Amino acid sequence: MRSGIVVTGTELISGLRQDRNGPWLARRLRALGAEPAQIIQVADDPEEIGRALGFLEDAGAELIVTSGGLGPTADDLTVAVVAERQGRSLRLDEPLAEQIAAIVEPLRRRYPGLDAAALAAGTRKQATVPEGATVLAPVGTAPGLIVPSTRKRAPLVLVLPGPPRELQPMFESALASEPLRSLLAGASPRREGTLLLFGIPESEIAQTLRLASDQGLDLSALEITTCLHRGEIEVTCAYAPAAEDDYRRLVAFIAERHPRELFSSDGRSIEAIVAELLLARGDAIAIAESCTGGLLGARLTELPGSSRYFRGGLIVYSNAAKEALAGVPAELIARHGAVSQEVARALAAGAARALGAQVGVGITGIAGPDGGSVEKPVGLVWISVHLSSGLQGGLTRSVNLPGSRTDVRERATTVALHMVRSALLRALSDGNNDGAPAARSAG
Repeated sequence: MRSGIVVTGTELISGLRQDRNGPWLARRLRALGAEPAQIIQVADDPEEIGRALGFLEDAGAELIVTSGGLGPTADDLTVAVVAERQGRSLRLDEPLAEQIAAIVEPLRRRYPGLDAAALAAGTRKQATVPEGATVLAPVGTAPGLIVPSTRKRAPLVLVLPGPPRELQPMFESALASEPLRSLLAGASPRREGTLLLFGIPESEIAQTLRLASDQGLDLSALEITTCLHRGEIEVTCAYAPAAEDDYRRLVAFIAERHPRELFSSDGRSIEAIVAELLLARGDAIAIAESCTGGLLGARLTELPGSSRYFRGGLIVYSNAAKEALAGVPAELIARHGAVSQEVARALAAGAARALGAQVGVGITGIAGPDGGSVEKPVGLVWISVHLSSGLQGGLTRSVNLPGSRTDVRERATTVALHMVRSALLRALSDGNNDGAPAARSAG
């Protein structure tokens, strides 16, 4: 089954905001077996919205999902355009108007100076729906709609609000509603697998796929995409259930060819793997970041439950902060410079000591675009992992990272996480002399 997505919003076209709904909807539709043909972003213009709907219909979409344009203001035009396209007249849904009025009533009480007539007009606008449409209960103030066409073989249109916090739960509700439920019953859900590799370029994985095909693996039933993200290679395969064996053979081939670089064969992120390794021993981690300014801490706390293993982080951008917060001796910085192996090690040990953790990470570098030299160019980052309290050893290395300031900072956090994984795996394999359970394979 083919589907299409129309994301409305002049703020998206102008670059003021980035679209989060299109990619999310595409992943969900793909999992349901409704393969997205296009994600189209359009301004809040009725002609542009209508053209996008027509384009997707001509492309063979059986289902079109729209996002945005359901608010109470004059530029929220999606409902009217969809109704016209589907051959439906508009009507005021009185019970829905009462429901929306009840939702906005606290706002009216909080701001007594609001224009009551304007609020009432906005409520009526949001409660005006196409005749024959299925109304989805508002999560915010805007209802969603499932709008069939009066024309034969025309696509079904699912109309959703723009805020992701409203769109996502409403989409899930729509799946249980007619006529969308019946339409998707005829789709063939596809399976998807993701492999993650670190330490090789995209060209190398491309060569691996060519070799797999040359050696007789049938890849024709697998839709394979590769991309570089935060310094890691993501290999995603979408396939029908009948191609499960083909997929498993490909995973085995990649694992045999890249045993060190393949760190996740089930889509688990490096953050999740590091968390698992820390929890396997009951150890905690603390960090001291200079050039990355808290980005590593943000990644370590993205997962729910991170308080079980993350003690905290020190943002030690200045030399004074390195000395005061992480206990780095001033003479060490004076002798070797802030961006050095010695200071990275001192930061890692200092973070663990200051925050009472068994694992410490120190990051110091030159993110640019200025501040580099011949000896220490822009992109040079020193990273150290300190292990204590039964986890003997550690790991320190420098990397020269390409790209913009943002690239250097993001990729430095990726390198740091992989260094933590390597150090923990080595420590855990060297001996669980305290009786702690061994970690499950991290790849």
